Amino acid sequence: MKEDRIERAERARAKKAALGEDIAIEDYGTGKEHDALTSLDEIPEEYKQNLLDAGIEPSERERSGSFLQRDRSVIFSKVKYPGLELMSTTDAIEKYGWLKEYLWKAIPVDQDKYTAEVELDQTHGYFIRSEAGSKVTMPVQSCLFITSDKIRQNVHNIVIAEENSELHLITGCAVSHSVSSALHLGVSEFYVKKGAKITFTMIHSWSSGVEVRPRSAVVIEDDGTYVSNYILMTPVKSLQTYPTTYCVGKNARATSQSIVYASGDTKIDVGSRAVLQGEGSKAEIISRAIATDNARIIARGDVIGEAANAKGHIECRGLMLSDTATIDSIPELKATRRDLELSHEAAVGKIAEEEIQYLMARGLSEDEATSVIIRGFLNVDITGLPDALAKETKKMFDMSLEKVM
Repeated sequence: MKEDRIERAERARAKKAALGEDIAIEDYGTGKEHDALTSLDEIPEEYKQNLLDAGIEPSERERSGSFLQRDRSVIFSKVKYPGLELMSTTDAIEKYGWLKEYLWKAIPVDQDKYTAEVELDQTHGYFIRSEAGSKVTMPVQSCLFITSDKIRQNVHNIVIAEENSELHLITGCAVSHSVSSALHLGVSEFYVKKGAKITFTMIHSWSSGVEVRPRSAVVIEDDGTYVSNYILMTPVKSLQTYPTTYCVGKNARATSQSIVYASGDTKIDVGSRAVLQGEGSKAEIISRAIATDNARIIARGDVIGEAANAKGHIECRGLMLSDTATIDSIPELKATRRDLELSHEAAVGKIAEEEIQYLMARGLSEDEATSVIIRGFLNVDITGLPDALAKETKKMFDMSLEKVM
């Protein structure tokens, strides 16, 4: 019940998170409202590059729907594809009584002070749903955008792929170049029904004054598939996220891939957890992390095997480009029965001098050689996506990489 959720949130209002630095939420205000747009092309010119950097196409070309939230206001929401629903979560909760069966089911409202804050002062977020049997092959794009200084953005996102449907999302979180300080709190709950598939490509394009605390969870039913691609290539003041995927159904599949480049004084605590509860369920967690300057990265991976014939694998690799940066790689495995298979591999190192010399001997400068090696290190296969979407994701990655090379 709503009253119970509020009471639980109130009790957790001062509850510090288990991981990451504590943030004084009260230091950030609510900000002002913004007028709605009739087209994404109407976004002020000064913000268009911010959207592009976050993978959002203002022209909406090759997109099945678009959602844009500026600060605390939903300024654009449009669907172009049958079998797809897209709107503000606030509006969806008012429209659909059944949505309460999903609200705060994957994530406890009292997990920490950040989830509590979202419940007590929610400012929209997106609701995306693919109808049973529909194949939404063109991606939906959504953007959570901050343009006002010293504000907090509290969003609750809910994504549902009904039985035997297919849904592809490109989500960008971005901040205007004019913002020196802000706080983003994002709760996201994904529900993959029987035989359904969700691919979720998230690009974080923040700045060195933004603090970020996403809280995400995924529930996958029988024969469902969830693929997540996470890209962070720009500085951020601090970020802590540890999304959990629950493979509750038989033969449920989950793949999580993350690419993180941390520079400046960035502090990042990032990872993925998979809980294999369904017979024959599988999960793979792959991460690439680069740290330079004074950045610190904690890269976590956790697979918990609880079902017969479950399989899980963690692959975490880190590359150090500075003697004053740090990378901690923390893979964890837990098996609760014998008829399953869990494995992990982790490595942290530096660029080998012989690799640099090899490339320089073939005509590259030292900087060019370093760039080639970094690109190769960060390259991961974009699996589970339609060809067109895989190319789009690769393009967004290359564009992000250009900003740091």
